[in-house]
Amino acid sequence: MGVIAWTWLIVVASFVLYFGIALYTRARSAVDYYVADRSVNPVLNGMATGTDWMSAASFMSMAGLMAVMGRDGSAYLMGWTGGYVLLAVLLAPYLRKYGKYTVPQFVGDRYYSTAARVVALLCAIAISFVYVVGQMRGVGIVLARFLGTGIANGVLVAAVVVFLYGVLGGMKGITYTQVAQYVVLIAGYLVPAIFVSLLLTGSPVPPLGMGGTLTPEGAALLGAKPGQELLEVLNRISVDLGFPAFTSGWKPRLDVVAITVALMVGTAGLPHIIIRFFTVPKIRDARSSAGWALVFIAVLYTTAPAVAVFARATSVATVHGRPAAEPPGWLAAWRGTGLVSYQDRDGDGRLSMSADPARNEVVVDPDVLVLANPEIARLPAWVVALVVAGALGAALSTAAGLLLVIAAGVSHDLLKSVLYPRMTDRAELWAARLAAVSASALAAWFALRPSGRVAEVVAHAFGLAASSFFPVILAGIFWKRATKEGAIAGMTAGMLFTGGYIGWFRVLHPEHGPAHWLLGISPEGIGAVGMLVAFSVLVAVSLVTVAPPRDVQDLVASLRYPREAQPTGTGGTGRRVFR
Repeated sequence: MGVIAWTWLIVVASFVLYFGIALYTRARSAVDYYVADRSVNPVLNGMATGTDWMSAASFMSMAGLMAVMGRDGSAYLMGWTGGYVLLAVLLAPYLRKYGKYTVPQFVGDRYYSTAARVVALLCAIAISFVYVVGQMRGVGIVLARFLGTGIANGVLVAAVVVFLYGVLGGMKGITYTQVAQYVVLIAGYLVPAIFVSLLLTGSPVPPLGMGGTLTPEGAALLGAKPGQELLEVLNRISVDLGFPAFTSGWKPRLDVVAITVALMVGTAGLPHIIIRFFTVPKIRDARSSAGWALVFIAVLYTTAPAVAVFARATSVATVHGRPAAEPPGWLAAWRGTGLVSYQDRDGDGRLSMSADPARNEVVVDPDVLVLANPEIARLPAWVVALVVAGALGAALSTAAGLLLVIAAGVSHDLLKSVLYPRMTDRAELWAARLAAVSASALAAWFALRPSGRVAEVVAHAFGLAASSFFPVILAGIFWKRATKEGAIAGMTAGMLFTGGYIGWFRVLHPEHGPAHWLLGISPEGIGAVGMLVAFSVLVAVSLVTVAPPRDVQDLVASLRYPREAQPTGTGGTGRRVFR
């Protein structure tokens, strides 16, 4: 069978599996819908969290950016990995002890204010919406190439599929579906990486292969000598084309640091990841599931740099100097998506790649490199199809979790808790599903008009989380003096600053480059500055406003001490609801 036939077979089989699991485990109550009845095993929750975390950006765009950016692309790897550790150690156990469904609930109770809760809700919706746009875009790219749907139709398919297995099933259906998706996406990522590593260096372990020496077959493919180090050859190829050495970088260090920090602290403020720690039975299970999730995440993240190296080396080697009338099969196949273009502009009959835009004749979007890697290495058709299924699983699993955050925010945090307290469970579930449907449709529309590549769009969501949720959650747990006025002002200032910066340079004026950026910091890294703005405003306003009531301060203490050591005034629950 060919690539298309294998793709249909494996993708349809995986979708049937997802739908079946979602239908069998579908939510039948509000607590099922929001937190899976708090009954998920920590190991399974860790696997589901890893799947929720490893989105289309992790699967297909992170390694692609590293392939193009070299050392500078490691900011995405370090930021996302370090951020998860920060979340697991610093925030997740305390939020699980608090025992609420959503982050806006925590903000509303901790800051004794309905207004703070509504502001947090708006931030959660904005963050989740930007994030889900990136996932929709990723699915559109996958389906456009391998199923011939076109990006627009692929995005629409993504919206429908997410609604069917995610929105209807709620957190319970999503959780067990994500366990299956983890198996599919990891297989789709590791199998081709192992094959290419064996081809180039003879090592079945991709991270070791990245630092290994070339086999005769690998040397022939890259135009080098057997026994040479792969990274040394890649550096030479990059320099010959006018690019910096792959293991060096070209971005200002301040921007690399800012991107890393924004992604790291943005991770710790992502509502769709935080809510996962509410699905386990006990507080210690939250810590356990966090540890398991890190193990499952590490399997992909330790492989990503190797995939980037393999993709960069093989893509350049198979294209540069190739007759223009006989382009490589993978290049011609991806041309129809609009993400790859090539033209013999100098008339020498050959395709040339160069760092000089005036001389470069081949343009490849980084988002396609991971997906095209098996085709570049001429791997079997079933391996290509497995990559497609893995990419779809990564994108759809995260999109489902994000839509659940939006649904819970509208139905539970706004309608049930603020506007219509007497709303029934049944009405609340229908409101959640309607909100998710509306968000799916709107996200699909924006996915057709993205503000950047998949990983860049996702980085914008992390920047918004870094400058809004992270300061207010951290202060809410560790600083008793933080007030409702400070929280509202901090979230608003951080969100307006970061969102305005991203909108100005990525939507309104995308032609403005580093010369126009603040201190040379890109829109992907501005969340680090937005976080400082939010913290500064939160602290300043808190210090000039009336201190929180005593029982709120006791609530803060109750989150960090054993129940028997809690101060009096909370009744041992550590919870209070303010109107």
